[in-house]
Amino acid sequence: MTDYPKSIRAKGEKARSLNVPKESLWRRLMGQKQLMWMSLPIVLYVLVFSYYPIWGWTMAFQNYKPARDFMDQEWVGFKHFQFLFTDPTFLNVLRNTLAMSLINMVLGFATAIVFAILLNEVKTRLFKRTIQTISYLPHFLSWIIVTGIVASSLSVDDGIVNVVLMKLGLISQPIMWLSIPEYFWGIVGASHVWKEVGWNAIIYLAAITSIDPSLYEAAEIDGANRYQKMLYVTLPGIKSIVIILMIMNIGWILEAGFEVQYLLGNGVVVDWSQTIDIFVLKYGLQIGNYSLATAAGIFKTIVSITLIFAANTIAKRFGDERLI
Repeated sequence: MTDYPKSIRAKGEKARSLNVPKESLWRRLMGQKQLMWMSLPIVLYVLVFSYYPIWGWTMAFQNYKPARDFMDQEWVGFKHFQFLFTDPTFLNVLRNTLAMSLINMVLGFATAIVFAILLNEVKTRLFKRTIQTISYLPHFLSWIIVTGIVASSLSVDDGIVNVVLMKLGLISQPIMWLSIPEYFWGIVGASHVWKEVGWNAIIYLAAITSIDPSLYEAAEIDGANRYQKMLYVTLPGIKSIVIILMIMNIGWILEAGFEVQYLLGNGVVVDWSQTIDIFVLKYGLQIGNYSLATAAGIFKTIVSITLIFAANTIAKRFGDERLI
């Protein structure tokens, strides 16, 4: 039997594969009927709760009045969108949302990665599990409880933060933390870190366990110490997970939160605490301007989708991991 070169055999196999008729889409679907039936409830859930409500976006192009039928509504085009981008209140709300979201994202990523790497270096299994359990327990607390703890800790009357700072001699009298606008963003960021750092670190700990141990052994043979192994082995090993999570979080850049700002905010820091979600609540439910509230929600959704695709394209351009 003649032994043809691999390149010739590959071309022959490719040519034969081109002559095979492709299986129709309907035939492939029928061959996976069990999977289709299993996915049907999820598809219906997404259609009913995610896509059907998009019909309500039409309110953004109307002077919507709840008592009128759909055909009787007054259509105003992009009037509400024009108002949004010329209204100083919304521009201030947009600034607050972006600032607090970026603070939460940067602090959340940095603290979770550092905590996961340091926790991975703990050799005593019982101590490691204890610290990990304690760290992610705050994730299961509601923001109402968390904001209550934060408010009590920052209270002027026997708040633990003021007491400790005064004992250390760093301040001479209690500080009204929640009444100083410039401190509000930092308080929100610190609250998010305390609540979510342990939970966010779980996925990084899982990624670290998948790193080949032989890489650490090779680095140790080359004379690397523990910090160098963290820098040159652990961090590159979780790089793909960090990029994917970053792309996913960029899509939530306008999701700075609602509960913590709404519950910790007050009249003194209102110019620093209001986010787009609070803006939508104010105009949609309290004032009754449903059209303006819907326009703000549409803006947030479009920006989020655009940022996800942009981040995914940039990651693809640099050859890193991506979602799509």
